[in-house]
Amino acid sequence: MEELQISSERAAKFLKCDEVDIKKMYQQSSIDTHLLLRWSKLLKYDYFRLFTGYLVLYAPPGNRIVSEKSDLPVFRKNIYTEEVKSFILDKILRKEMTPQEVIVKYRIPKTTLYKWIKKV
Repeated sequence: MEELQISSERAAKFLKCDEVDIKKMYQQSSIDTHLLLRWSKLLKYDYFRLFTGYLVLYAPPGNRIVSEKSDLPVFRKNIYTEEVKSFILDKILRKEMTPQEVIVKYRIPKTTLYKWIKKV
């Protein structure tokens, strides 16, 4: 808020709470997703992308059940943040991991990984 020069009054009005509640939010270890979405809009920063980046790196491999047809929307937007890309490319460039190890461990598609490597 300081960097964007957003006043506490403006934030309180946007988040539909009072300034005391905002100060309490700063101290909390977790936040409701609706509030996080409001913060993301207010600060023009995608906090959900941080979360999905974390999931990509640290989610345990699970059983993927693939149905042939689903009514759920399919999102094809890139979920890899620049931080995730940098982290993975650094591992490869330092020869800490091979591209194949990255593909297996982090479940990044082969074509995606090699596009990143090609751009380096």
